[in-house]
Amino acid sequence: MCGFAGFLGQVENAHALLARMTRAVRHRGPDGRGVFVTDGAGLGHARLSVVGGAGGAQPMRDSAGRLALAYNGEVFNHLELRRSLEARGRRFRTDSDTEVILHLYDEMGEDCLPLLNGDFAFALWDERRRRMLLARDRVGVRPLYYVRSGAAWYFASEVKALLAAPGVGAELDPVALDQIFTLWAPIAPNTAFAGVRELEPGHLAIIDEGGLSTRAWWSLDFPDAAEAPASNDKAAAEELEALFADAVRLRLRADAPVGAYLSGGLDSSLASAFAAPMAGDRLETFSVAFDSVEHDESAFQTQMAAMLHSRHHVMTCREEDIAAAFPEAVRFAEQPMLRTAPAPLFLLSECAARAGVKAVLTGEGADEIFAGYDIFKEAKLRRFVARQPTSRLRPELFRRLYPYLPGLRAQSAASLAAFFCAGDAALDDPLFSHRPRLRSTAGARRFYSADLRARLGAYDAAEEMAARLPARFSRWRPLHQAQYLETRFLLPGYILSAQGDRMAMAHGVEGRYPFLDPRIIDFAARLSPETKLKGLKEKYILRHLARGRLPAEIAARPKQPYRAPESAAFAGPVGRALVGRALAPSALADSGLFDPGMVDRLVGKWTRDGLAGFRDNAAFVGIVSTQLWHSAFVGEGKKIVRAA
Repeated sequence: MCGFAGFLGQVENAHALLARMTRAVRHRGPDGRGVFVTDGAGLGHARLSVVGGAGGAQPMRDSAGRLALAYNGEVFNHLELRRSLEARGRRFRTDSDTEVILHLYDEMGEDCLPLLNGDFAFALWDERRRRMLLARDRVGVRPLYYVRSGAAWYFASEVKALLAAPGVGAELDPVALDQIFTLWAPIAPNTAFAGVRELEPGHLAIIDEGGLSTRAWWSLDFPDAAEAPASNDKAAAEELEALFADAVRLRLRADAPVGAYLSGGLDSSLASAFAAPMAGDRLETFSVAFDSVEHDESAFQTQMAAMLHSRHHVMTCREEDIAAAFPEAVRFAEQPMLRTAPAPLFLLSECAARAGVKAVLTGEGADEIFAGYDIFKEAKLRRFVARQPTSRLRPELFRRLYPYLPGLRAQSAASLAAFFCAGDAALDDPLFSHRPRLRSTAGARRFYSADLRARLGAYDAAEEMAARLPARFSRWRPLHQAQYLETRFLLPGYILSAQGDRMAMAHGVEGRYPFLDPRIIDFAARLSPETKLKGLKEKYILRHLARGRLPAEIAARPKQPYRAPESAAFAGPVGRALVGRALAPSALADSGLFDPGMVDRLVGKWTRDGLAGFRDNAAFVGIVSTQLWHSAFVGEGKKIVRAA
């Protein structure tokens, strides 16, 4: 796990440039740095030593000196790949998984990518073909950005490194901001930074004298609805048990301690339960506890840690702690955010780093591939209600959703039907499952300034998302369509980046995701929808796996998404001072993004009564985080909304 940066093209003072760029991502790799420069190309690397020891120093070159690789992440099946390569006569100089990639590429070129079971992003210089290959893992666990400036292409693990390159400046992309305020994240290849592109998950890019071209090397797929895969719960659970055990085993491979995050929910508890015996009962676990009763899950976390006999670390996060950490969370995320949830995870990774742990298992990905989110149940109910839109009884079923939101449960049946767009919804709408969320989140757009509205014109982020769906999308079952939307857009754009990789790597901690093992993703995609969502019981097959392994209270516990206090986190002295600076009239005028009068009314409502609903909270956090982004990357006195 590391950070890297590089260029292709003629640049001046290449060594000094790469030193600046790698310093910008040194938090990702505090254990060592290296530079490779040749005529017209260069690679820099900041290393976090998790696998390979001293032999894993990078950039790494092959024995012939024709290939050079800077690599971020892990290939978890590197030992199996190494044995296969050695059987074909290949000889290795190191124990590193980095050298495995070099040998595979030497044999197969970019066709080697499907063999890699891991989370990775890398840049590989091919001297013979005079080209740079950029590649990113299937679902986008590890980040990779690029930009053209002058006569050179620059690329890096984080945008911070690109901003150290000549001619690259920070300017907000209004379209990306609108995507964040509608979809929670930019749609790759867009980023918050105008002109800076993100290599899409499951894609590769080739840069040579002809320019830069990209293509997909992997994409998520589901069976056609007409195929109707057979459902055998027992056989499927047995297959999943074997796959998951091996996925956890591979992700415990390391030359440094591997711990686990425990949220108190089903997914992280399962990962920890499988990992504990493999770790020889020496597993270290880490949890966030909240002062807020609404958000705290510490009772379940403590119960699970006791069952595992793990060395358990609890980071108690007060609302003031969230406010204090939020500016740094935004700076490391490199994009505005509609939620404060990344900030506690920023603090948790600091806790893990202090304990000497460099990698942690987490439960991310399970909700997307095994249909755990409430949005999947919600969409199923909405379809049921929409088939009889005049029914007075069917909307009552919405009360069974979101038990952790008592205010929603108190609404009338008619209000619930209206809130969930159940009466007038078009069942053939490709975004059917996500329309209520999109409508609620996009309410934050009402705070845009006149300049920003003019710049955006008639642009619609939701319609762009719909336009990017694959042709085969319409042939899938409704649940699979909803899963694709979550996995393709929210998972890499927010969950694995702003809330995942960026918060963990801010303190040099690598997140590992056994549920996102490519074999498990493929297995889950082949399952019938009923095996994942049976009635309104989410992650049905995972609950089979949990029986006898987890305390009954956790195995049967309904999904409660990880959340943190939102606008309430800024109610104390630290938060109020932060909001006062970020939303001051001069700061709003400087950025030019938001209508000062509208923002003032929102702040007044927050000050007097607090903000209760998701819509107002998302707007408040989004505006504050955007202003913090502006302050961190653009600086005062520079407009970031310019005339078209």
